[in-house]
Amino acid sequence: MSKLIAIVDDEEDILELVAINLRKSGFEPKVFADGAKFFKFIAKQKPELVILDIMLPDMDGFEICRNLKKDSRYDLIPIIMLTAKADETDKILGLEFGADDYVTKPFSPKELVARVKAVLRRNERKSVSKEILIGGILKLDFERFKAFVDGRQVELTTTEFKLLELFASKIGFVFSRENILDHLWGEKAVLDRTVDVHIKNLREKLGKAGKFIKNIRSIGYKLEE
Repeated sequence: MSKLIAIVDDEEDILELVAINLRKSGFEPKVFADGAKFFKFIAKQKPELVILDIMLPDMDGFEICRNLKKDSRYDLIPIIMLTAKADETDKILGLEFGADDYVTKPFSPKELVARVKAVLRRNERKSVSKEILIGGILKLDFERFKAFVDGRQVELTTTEFKLLELFASKIGFVFSRENILDHLWGEKAVLDRTVDVHIKNLREKLGKAGKFIKNIRSIGYKLEE
């Protein structure tokens, strides 16, 4: 079956253009002109991916992205943000809310389709184990996208959990900042220091389990008991 892709944008021309190109590439596009119609739809059927405009008539894309990532029914659905702004702040904000990628308008339909395929490929990389215990106190549940320290759930952002997921995929392996940036956001112009900020916040949230994330000077980070 074709993979269902939801497109949320209030510009009819863009909806038609994106839908045509996705259909040519074997996807099943479903278009929505506002957030309300989109949420009504996904309550009945979940798409494989969402292409989401920031500027919508009833709510902005950031709000929709945030709501999806906070809901356990939809938090694993990948999201590509569409923005008319080239401002780095808007791009980082979307990524912080859990978006998997962003595309700036005007864009090439072929590039957008390529991004869709790339995000879906990344999303299909499943962990060998659905659950892992580190140091006897840190449990990662990859199926539910949750982390626990001494049995208590730690509230993490999507980005923070993706960091743990990457580190846990190869315990003891040192991941460079470049590796981390590529895993989180693909080949994007995101500053290296963004990684350090996320690591700092993650360690603080993990408390005593934060010691398992080790900094290898001038190289990167690894997860080790």
